Amino acid sequence: MEQKDKILLELRKSGRRITRQREVMLDVILDGKWTSCKEIYYEVSKRDPGIGKATVYRMVALLEDMGVLNRCRQYSLENGDGFLITPFLGK
Repeated sequence: MEQKDKILLELRKSGRRITRQREVMLDVILDGKWTSCKEIYYEVSKRDPGIGKATVYRMVALLEDMGVLNRCRQYSLENGDGFLITPFLGK
């Protein structure tokens, strides 16, 4: 099962709906081409201008609570095997 599917399953288990907006945000986050929540928001807003900044920040906080994202001066992804993936830092 790929990482996106695992995260969606955990969201469902916790009683959260899987909306198109959540899938767009998750796709951006899993792309890993960001270094901050603000950059996640900018990329999300390119894909769907209807997704607000607060929605992105709530999704990031939710993923932090789930243990999918880890912030220690910068965000990183947990790949499911206990390893953290640092996002792409180049421009």
